[in-house]
Amino acid sequence: MATLQLYKAKKSFGKKEVLKEVSFKVETGEILGIFGRNGCGKSTLLKLIFGTLKADEIDIRIDEKPIKPSQVITSKRIAYLPQHSFLPVNEKVRDIIPLYYSSQEKQDLIFYDSQIALITSKKIGELSIGQLRYLQVLLIGNLERDFLFFDEPFSMIDPLYKDKIGKLLLELKKKKGIIITDHYYKDVLKITSKNLIIKDGKSYPIAAKEDLVNHNYLTT
Repeated sequence: MATLQLYKAKKSFGKKEVLKEVSFKVETGEILGIFGRNGCGKSTLLKLIFGTLKADEIDIRIDEKPIKPSQVITSKRIAYLPQHSFLPVNEKVRDIIPLYYSSQEKQDLIFYDSQIALITSKKIGELSIGQLRYLQVLLIGNLERDFLFFDEPFSMIDPLYKDKIGKLLLELKKKKGIIITDHYYKDVLKITSKNLIIKDGKSYPIAAKEDLVNHNYLTT
């Protein structure tokens, strides 16, 4: 079992203090859901941990050992799927997969997935939002990493792919620790082991939908 701990992440943009004190702990075998209104710092938080955005202050530990954000990518302990697609639109799905996996076994795992097998000859730019998101989750999720970050995996996709991505994340959870952010709270609460909300720059634990109401994230 591996453990990822974050202590008191802080980030300001100019005079605007977005994150004041955000902390959490997630272990392999868990899915942590992060809620918050637009602009609260959810995506910023993931970028701070992954090292693609500089924090004002941050303390990250993996298995109790401190790790600098600048070391996260090279450590190969965390994989991150951002909100927006990063795959080249003119490349075909079948040509993308070998870029991520050199072993035939890993390639076959993606190629012969029931959904991917139907679209291997399509270009990335021809895929629906659901197909594209499922492919990205599959590509990132099967990397040899202990922890996976997914920024809005359910956003703007149809119910069929929401269900398939949810089941895929539960399968990946058996061996990995996962963090997801998304406004589709019902889809998130279906699969998470624990949750938190970022409000006024601080993190608060969420146990149920009622807590989201109490923090004014949802109306009654």
